Amino acid sequence: MKNLILYNPYANNGRGLQTAKEAEKLLTGENSFEDITKIKDIASFIESVPEEDKLILAGGDGTINHLANDLNGSVPKKEILYYAAGTGNDFKADISPSESEKFISLNRYLSDLPTVTVNGKTSFFINGIGYGIDGYCCEVGDRLRAASDKPVNYAAIAIKGLLFHFKPRTATVIVDGTEKVFKHVWLAPTMKGRFYGGGMMVAPAQNRLEKSGDVTTVIMYGSGKLKTLMVFPNIFKGKHVDHKEMVEVITGHSVTVRFDSPCALQIDGETVLNVSEYTVKA
Repeated sequence: MKNLILYNPYANNGRGLQTAKEAEKLLTGENSFEDITKIKDIASFIESVPEEDKLILAGGDGTINHLANDLNGSVPKKEILYYAAGTGNDFKADISPSESEKFISLNRYLSDLPTVTVNGKTSFFINGIGYGIDGYCCEVGDRLRAASDKPVNYAAIAIKGLLFHFKPRTATVIVDGTEKVFKHVWLAPTMKGRFYGGGMMVAPAQNRLEKSGDVTTVIMYGSGKLKTLMVFPNIFKGKHVDHKEMVEVITGHSVTVRFDSPCALQIDGETVLNVSEYTVKA
């Protein structure tokens, strides 16, 4: 039996192969590595893996996103084991927070994924869409990573954004045909899982395996800088939703969020600039 480890060299701030090799210590048998970004037909590649061999995907949320979109929504018959080797690892935190479970069967989580359409491009996503100050944080983080190899402190970016740089928008939110307008919106993500941003439990009641297939849209709005700054840290424990005067949670199958002026958006941690609206279909 052999272990074939698919890795993303860009995962974990460019340390994808190094982090993936940590999985070797937990495996028995012969190991080989394959750069997933260089595989042109991932479905055919997976089919070619011998039945007796293990197939392991090592990377972060963006790596799973890459796999899901290369598969175009299909689910391979061959079992794919997932080893969390990314920066935030929000998918792992959502489905298996235990540190002791190192390898997770991924296939069931690739089924019935929602799609998001942004600037005319449609793609699948694993965790969620961040729009507002969360997208702004990814935009700033990308710039900092390009200029330095130092770790990016997203919490510090968020605080500075809340206080000085990010300007809240007016948002039109349409869920399953019902339209609402929110003023002074700080963030308006739509989630398949509970977590994004490296541990923010933005949608604490969301269940990615719910049979209805619903996604959850969370709108933080209406309050000034200081109160928002006071409430915002609660997002790491999912307690921000208790502040119903400034947080609204809506579930549904079809979601469109439109801002009155464009800003950055993130899809499973990947930044898209200059976005005026997005549409999710579950």
